[in-house]
Amino acid sequence: MGQTFVEKVLAKKAGLDRAGPGQIVEVAPDVALSHDNAASIYSTFQKMGGKRVVDPKMIVIILDHATPAPTTKHAENHRIVRELVKEQSIDHFYDVGRGVCHQVLVEEGLALPGELVLGSDSHTPHAGVMGGCGVGIGRGEMASIWALGTLWLRVPETLKITVNGCLPKGVTSKDLALKLIGDLGADGALYMSVELHGEGIETLTISERAVLPNMMAEMGAKCSYIPPDQKTFDYLKGRAKRAYKPVYPDPDAEYIRIAEFDASSMEPMVACPHTVDHVRPLSEVAGTPINQAFLGTCTNGRLEDLKAAAQVIKGRQVAKGIRFIVIPASSEIYLKALQAGYIQAFIEAGAVVESPGCGPCMGNHMGVPAIGEVSISTANRNFKGRMGTKESEIYLANPVVVAASAVAGEIIHPKDLGS
Repeated sequence: MGQTFVEKVLAKKAGLDRAGPGQIVEVAPDVALSHDNAASIYSTFQKMGGKRVVDPKMIVIILDHATPAPTTKHAENHRIVRELVKEQSIDHFYDVGRGVCHQVLVEEGLALPGELVLGSDSHTPHAGVMGGCGVGIGRGEMASIWALGTLWLRVPETLKITVNGCLPKGVTSKDLALKLIGDLGADGALYMSVELHGEGIETLTISERAVLPNMMAEMGAKCSYIPPDQKTFDYLKGRAKRAYKPVYPDPDAEYIRIAEFDASSMEPMVACPHTVDHVRPLSEVAGTPINQAFLGTCTNGRLEDLKAAAQVIKGRQVAKGIRFIVIPASSEIYLKALQAGYIQAFIEAGAVVESPGCGPCMGNHMGVPAIGEVSISTANRNFKGRMGTKESEIYLANPVVVAASAVAGEIIHPKDLGS
């Protein structure tokens, strides 16, 4: 019997010929990713008796969750991380302003096809956009990896999603992701590997694809995977930090579930408060008043997202009393958006453009809503308090819907803005 993608990768990293669902394997990751939480990981590492990390080349640290530091506590946290990096001779360190860790990991050629990324962040499945196996783990587990270089993992079952046809004009991969989660449920892939196949995936750009493995974490996925193709290899040319070997599932691999979707029949979707699987067509929630719009995050802060939103807002103004916050996912994207004129379009329209990082996505700063306020966001989560205020509401939508809503002051499709 053939093997799924995750079965092959975990077997390879464990030095085994095969690995099956439910099996516990001891694996050595290619990348051990952390962010601002590296300070607490280091504290645990020291309490365990750790002196020197076993492999500094394995470790990647990217400051992104509270950058620039909004409080003294955060600043102290960053100081500890910088001292740790220097002390342990960690080369792959990216300081404040470089961007959101998952986006930066891809841009820097550190998330590679067929490799294993273990990260102390729940959206580590993002690495699947490159055909890698990204798994989110806890801080204590990361401390163990720093000390020993390996970790025990349970091999997950695999959910295969096939997306047939192509998305219609005006419908994005964010809408596709919300549709999948809405139909399959927030627990639809609990501790599973999710493989994404079909024409509806293959025709997407790398930027569009990245939304999907990232958001599969919202279905409980342990990891997610898009088979690498020529688009992947072209993107990695000149970026990849080392040689890599793609891994593909066997044609006769066994899946715990197979789900099929028709991309051609899809429409713009919105996730309503307070769960990401509370998904409804945009047409059913249009007209909902908002106080704040947020464009950014590792889900939808890439250049194509900024371009699409800038095209909607160019020549228009953000509605009176509405805040429109724009945060590019990385410094690379920020610079390209600046050169292309997108940043100028946002500022001229009355938007606020902030430095790359997570900021309001997780409620640290740069866009915390007031009590009772409503936000529409391109982020990946909308539970109570996600943006820092439990007594507020968050709607999730694609970039053009967010931009149009900022102009209208209510949730709206761009085509309904008028001239």
